[in-house]
Amino acid sequence: MEEHSSLRIPVATYRLQMSHRFTFTDGQKLVPYLNDLGITDVYSSPCFKTGKGSISGYDIVDPNMLGPEMGGEPAFDRFIKELKAHDMGFILDIVPNHMNVESDENMWWMGVLENGPSSPYAGFFDIDWHPTKRELENRVLIPILGDQYGAILENQELRLGFEKGAFFLSYFDHRLPILPETYKDILSHRIDEAQTLPGRDHPDLAELMSIITALTCLPSYTDKDPEKVVERHREKEIIKRRLQTLCDRNPAIRAYIEGNVAIYNGTKGDAKSFNLLDDLLGKQVWRLSFWSVATEEINYRRFFDINGLAATRMENPEVFTKCNDLLSRLIREGKVTGLRIDHPDGLYDPARYFRELQGLCFVETRRGRAGGQSGSAAPGDDPETRVRKEYEDAVSSDPRFKPFYIVGEKILARDEKVPEDWAIFSTIGYVFLNPLNGIFIETGHGRAFDRIYERFIGEKTKYADLVYEKKKLITLTSLSAEINALGQFLNRLSEKNRHTRDFTLNSLRTVIMEVISCFPVYRTYVTAAGVEERDRRYIAQAVREGKRKNPALNASIFDFLHRVLLLKHPADMSEADRAQLIDFVMRFQQVTGPVTAKGIEDTVFYVYNKFVSLNEVGGSPDKFGTTLDAFHRQNMETSIERPYSLVTTSTHDTKRGEDARARINVLSEIPDEWRTRVTRWSRLNRKKKRMADDRPVPDSNEEYLLYQTLLAIWPPGAELPGSEEYAQFIQRIKEYMLKAIREAKINSSWISQEPSYEEGVLGFVEDILSRASANPFVKDLVEFQEKISYMGMFNSLSQALIKITSPGVPDFYQGSELWDLNLVDPDNRKPVDFKIRKNMLSRLKRQAALHGEDRSRMIKSLLSTWPTGAIKLYLTYTALGFRKEKASLFRDGAYVSLSSEGTRSENVCAFARFKEKNAVITVVPRFLTHLIDSPRDLPLGRVWEGSWITLSDEVTANLFRDVFTGREIFAVEEGGRRVLALDQVFAGFPVALLEGMEGATRAG
Repeated sequence: MEEHSSLRIPVATYRLQMSHRFTFTDGQKLVPYLNDLGITDVYSSPCFKTGKGSISGYDIVDPNMLGPEMGGEPAFDRFIKELKAHDMGFILDIVPNHMNVESDENMWWMGVLENGPSSPYAGFFDIDWHPTKRELENRVLIPILGDQYGAILENQELRLGFEKGAFFLSYFDHRLPILPETYKDILSHRIDEAQTLPGRDHPDLAELMSIITALTCLPSYTDKDPEKVVERHREKEIIKRRLQTLCDRNPAIRAYIEGNVAIYNGTKGDAKSFNLLDDLLGKQVWRLSFWSVATEEINYRRFFDINGLAATRMENPEVFTKCNDLLSRLIREGKVTGLRIDHPDGLYDPARYFRELQGLCFVETRRGRAGGQSGSAAPGDDPETRVRKEYEDAVSSDPRFKPFYIVGEKILARDEKVPEDWAIFSTIGYVFLNPLNGIFIETGHGRAFDRIYERFIGEKTKYADLVYEKKKLITLTSLSAEINALGQFLNRLSEKNRHTRDFTLNSLRTVIMEVISCFPVYRTYVTAAGVEERDRRYIAQAVREGKRKNPALNASIFDFLHRVLLLKHPADMSEADRAQLIDFVMRFQQVTGPVTAKGIEDTVFYVYNKFVSLNEVGGSPDKFGTTLDAFHRQNMETSIERPYSLVTTSTHDTKRGEDARARINVLSEIPDEWRTRVTRWSRLNRKKKRMADDRPVPDSNEEYLLYQTLLAIWPPGAELPGSEEYAQFIQRIKEYMLKAIREAKINSSWISQEPSYEEGVLGFVEDILSRASANPFVKDLVEFQEKISYMGMFNSLSQALIKITSPGVPDFYQGSELWDLNLVDPDNRKPVDFKIRKNMLSRLKRQAALHGEDRSRMIKSLLSTWPTGAIKLYLTYTALGFRKEKASLFRDGAYVSLSSEGTRSENVCAFARFKEKNAVITVVPRFLTHLIDSPRDLPLGRVWEGSWITLSDEVTANLFRDVFTGREIFAVEEGGRRVLALDQVFAGFPVALLEGMEGATRAG
């Protein structure tokens, strides 16, 4: 662990997915292992209360309660205590953008559904209470039904219930509150019969009639007057208690009410019997609908297109405060030492949010040091105000001031950078992941793979056109409701000016859709303060491209939207109208990100299958690899501009595990062999394709994806796994292919599934992977994958070492210290077997201690048993341990690339980290198929003869110790330069981490 002033900067982080499957107690037990591994900070998925059975942690129902299924606060405290005992920090993932609204445990959302706009929580969610659809005025669309509303109603799937003095509606696991004023409809039904139950003059009957009268006197659910809101909330709860007390006291009245409930629930087969319930539901704050209606009519902003996750209005100060009550305390108590912010692009004003969050962390940290107070208070002095002013003064003097370690899940497009005014240390690592992955792709073979792919699928595909097409598809389908809302908003703005009032609603909506489909980045960050030049360029590019693609559309409508997005308005525009214009732009920006994410990450990445290791979040699949110069430039920039960035190679959102990508990258080195193999496989499997609607299943593009996937995740070192393991492997492939074809939205989709087609794909997978001895495809695949997985192993070791030693904070996704051959969620969120990892690390440490400085026999054994993953674990814990020892050098040290020369100069990546006279050199191989003839060969020693790396002037040592082997290597003179011979560098281990030993002052 390292402290930088008062700020904790992690040395290395480890991401854990907390849930009922992996609790705080499980985390507590894992801490000693993570400490031994070299991890300094646990980086956890959200830990707040979620819907029952949640795996992700992102479907939060209460941000002020630690997850009961994870063990609750007592178990959390024990977990944190264990972390502190090992001097480890805790980075928490938080979700400011949305909440789970499918659970009745979300009391804020239930309050909105019960009380509408008058709810104290109505401003917590981004709801349009006045949408175009008249039927939704002051109501919320709830698209949860599995069929049309009428069919669901008359099938008795909607059930009225009564419990604890309150009425509610049940639909399977969903439970919705009934509007209190409509209780009187239920209570008054058959009221004449009720009057005879306890006797006309009985006080319980009078109480029932009094309750009905009280219900008629409730302030309206549309009344937002603060006093009326308080009155409504108070009186409705009093009425519920009175009703419950009455039922407890008088069984006859309870029976009467329950009888009315039964009548309201109707009789199956008697359509008219459902009229009462239909009428009651028509009066509610919520309107039930078939789930597919959401794409066009939903009137609350969602997290992407997920109906069960409603967006919160974090820009509302009350929401910010309420949502962070528990977080504030955890920071104050020193239990949370860093934050990861989920999807900040969904926020109204991300920069403002980050600055306010840093202010909160600053205040709470100071309060924690002062024992819960902000400091000693002088008479008339408010300690919290004083500390907040101190924070504001610090920001004023240094706009880059960041007192707390915060990173944000911001996805950057090519050549895009994090906005300067974001008070965070970095994004979560994709900006590192993709260039690192790219240096193991042989860029010179890009055109060859274009030809192979185009020939296999039978068509040419231009990536840029595909991106536009799929983003537009999203605006027309899953996010059309958001586009409709923007269209209505822009239409209202256009009506305010005589020059734009004739623009039709349809044309405005179309132009919005086109400009968003052409947007070059996820979003811009225009605020009332103005437009940054960066955003001005992005907007201009999108409008220009939209015009080019739509010559038939009136260009003046594009120009109007262009002016609006740049906040250009008539000089005489009123303040109220200007505020509306700014609001439109801010909301427009909240939509471009989801369209881009859904269009590219969740559609294009399953359609453009040319080379799928490139299809990664934040990646550019049309760019075939990364040059070493570009990679070194980026590392240099990171070391100068954002030295504490999080850098990663796998996350819970990556499309493929890091080692699966490393295997696929090997194919880039051997295009001719890949073409031969994939052509042969297609021929061998042609007769196993099924037909669905006169189409062969799967199509050639899906088949091309399948072959890459099989190579990527085939169990390492296994020709044909045992029966159970192989069956599990086939099931994983089937589940992945099913998800892939639905995400692609060509032959099937999540919204419109094609069962016959999907069954055909799953049958194809089953048939081609048959374990029959006469299956030539499996035999050929096994033979080829042996080579690919072995070569991929070296890529994996190389990228792991680069991550650990590059500028930034290396992050490890749970389990990735062994081979990470996972596929996309949910495959990469399955439980990790930590027992295997703990035992393996213990054995490795014992072996290392036994062998001392001479670890040649141990390393030889690790290489011969590489499929176990022990070699990757050895590299990881050895390099992380060294990084922890040299934390200051790796945290603040400079970066310089080292050039290579000789016959193998293109097969190596080398750089140095240095601080003062201390230096560490990283050297890794790449493109090893050019150096090794057989998987039985090792890329050690002899294959590197005649090649070297040149030491820069910043590296003053001439003697180096290999951290992995303990071997000593001397620099030698070559042409007047100090160099390290690669046959010496790689003589003992596939990669090298060389510590400069200042004792030797001249080249050997």
